[in-house]
Amino acid sequence: MDFKDYYATLGVAKTATEKEIKQAYRKLARKLHPDVNPGDKVAETRFKEINEAYEVLGDPERRRKYDELGANWRLYEQGGGAPPWPGAGGWTVDFGGPGGFRSVTEEELGDILGGDPFSDFFKTFFGGGERQARPRTAARGARRRAGGQDVEQTLELTLEQAYRGVTQRVSIKREGHTRTVDVRIPAGIKDGSRVRVPGEGGPGAAGGPSGDLYLRIRVLPHADFERRGHDLHVRLPVPVATAALGGSAEVPTLDGKPMRLRVPEATQNGQVFRLRGHGMPVVGRADEQGDLYAVVDIKMPRTLTPEQRRHYEALAAIDAGRRP
Repeated sequence: MDFKDYYATLGVAKTATEKEIKQAYRKLARKLHPDVNPGDKVAETRFKEINEAYEVLGDPERRRKYDELGANWRLYEQGGGAPPWPGAGGWTVDFGGPGGFRSVTEEELGDILGGDPFSDFFKTFFGGGERQARPRTAARGARRRAGGQDVEQTLELTLEQAYRGVTQRVSIKREGHTRTVDVRIPAGIKDGSRVRVPGEGGPGAAGGPSGDLYLRIRVLPHADFERRGHDLHVRLPVPVATAALGGSAEVPTLDGKPMRLRVPEATQNGQVFRLRGHGMPVVGRADEQGDLYAVVDIKMPRTLTPEQRRHYEALAAIDAGRRP
């Protein structure tokens, strides 16, 4: 069994502070998360490795034991002895809170990665895999405690709510009773996404933990804006004179603050202008947004005054190559 250098896995020095270790882990977790790299086996393996490294280095006691082991690894390997300390009990993996990740149990991480998430090295020295499973009975002979069922329900949001992020009060009906819970929906959430509300699912058996509630997000269509990924598209009405001569137009935005756009001379119907950074926020990336695309929609007058008619007739004569 090869010794695993968890410091190298996270790209930090052995003298790194707890804060530096956490920052390095969160940066790598955002980059390598399976949701960001669907089907990428290399990223999946690296994601598994950094979680294992952080499970050790992010815990002061495990880190101390690991540092002791590192200094005595060859001696232990040659002696073929037993692990220098007993395996640990149950634990969770920190996915980075403000960075957009959440804490998960070992079983959940295994579900994400499709199997046992930790190496033989980890299981030998810190517990896991072949170690005794976490107890699920209150005492010998007691019937097994079973977790409650997970429950899913739909939560509808307007595009404005998805843009800003919102704390939504959700009604939960369980066993003839209704209760409410406030759920924070992150800015930029997509249609079809799921938000997990721990412990708000079905009740457990024999004192077991409750299941979780999963809110399936449905973002309602908007009358003016169309979302495509992280980008937004909107029609921009432009008077025919402004399109021909140039000028300015106000572009509507989801935050309610129109933007002034310079319209160049001879702008064509259907021409697209890109406003960088004014699209949907990206979940988990506070400083990143998509773009807003304004599609020119030239508006012709529905009726003409006598003066307008004279000018249009003069223009038509010029276009035809004759004097008005």
